[in-house]
Amino acid sequence: MNATTAWVDAQAKINLVLRVLAREASGYHQVETLLCRIDLADRVRVRLNATGRSLECGGPSMPAGGLGPTEKNLAWRAATAFVEAAAWRTGFAIEVEKHIPVGGGLGGGSADAGAVLRCLNVLAPRPLSRTRLLELASALGADVPFLTQDLSVLALGWGRGDRLLALPALPERPCLIVSAPFGVNTADAYGWLSEAGVPSHPGSVSSVAELGSWPSVDAISANDFEQPVFGRMAALHSAFTELDAHRGPRGLAVVRMSGSGSTLFGLYDGTGHAIPLPEGFTVRETRTSGAVSAVGTAD
Repeated sequence: MNATTAWVDAQAKINLVLRVLAREASGYHQVETLLCRIDLADRVRVRLNATGRSLECGGPSMPAGGLGPTEKNLAWRAATAFVEAAAWRTGFAIEVEKHIPVGGGLGGGSADAGAVLRCLNVLAPRPLSRTRLLELASALGADVPFLTQDLSVLALGWGRGDRLLALPALPERPCLIVSAPFGVNTADAYGWLSEAGVPSHPGSVSSVAELGSWPSVDAISANDFEQPVFGRMAALHSAFTELDAHRGPRGLAVVRMSGSGSTLFGLYDGTGHAIPLPEGFTVRETRTSGAVSAVGTAD
């Protein structure tokens, strides 16, 4: 009997490198980024349902006001795009348990969308090709292809972040996630960056050979959004400064903001770190992922 239920951990991502490049005629900026999955994850379950279609979201990271209209939710949009592309007349029930902070630059919504695409592709009587699945992911958002593909937890992204080169996974590493009590609107962040002036980047992030170890990645880690966002968000700048003060041989090796904010992260080796932060900020410990989470199924 074919499986009727699938589930997977929808891993969050951090941007180890994020450089903003030229603006296209369409108004979108090109980017160059090094993406890495982490073990912090939403739990996503998809059940085939002959009676209709539904989406339920809950969990400790659910905002008090919810996630907005169902039809705008990326997980819902991923499901409807998949069944249309597969010409599959089926109902579905999606359950999302939120653990990834919403609107913080960790790709939670994109991870949920990628998880739904992967689950449905396992359940479908005629699965889509890898290429077609990533085409659907790309149409949903820049981070969705990386969080849909299952080749590697590490990838170099360019274009709008949706063109990917999978890289060999680096060893798992402790990661401190610092969440702000507010989000940063991506469109606002791009506007602030444009006002400040897009940085000039004469070359690419690095050669692939130089992305094969943590020391080499640590050396090139950067995020072009940090300066303009910190200039508008004093509390976030204060939290970053506190984290950055703990960098060193026995502290944090890398301190960065992920995406356009507002989540900060620190990579380190060894034991955890007790770091005082501004009021309302929360800290959790996780790790960079060693493998892409596998999809489970049941009848």
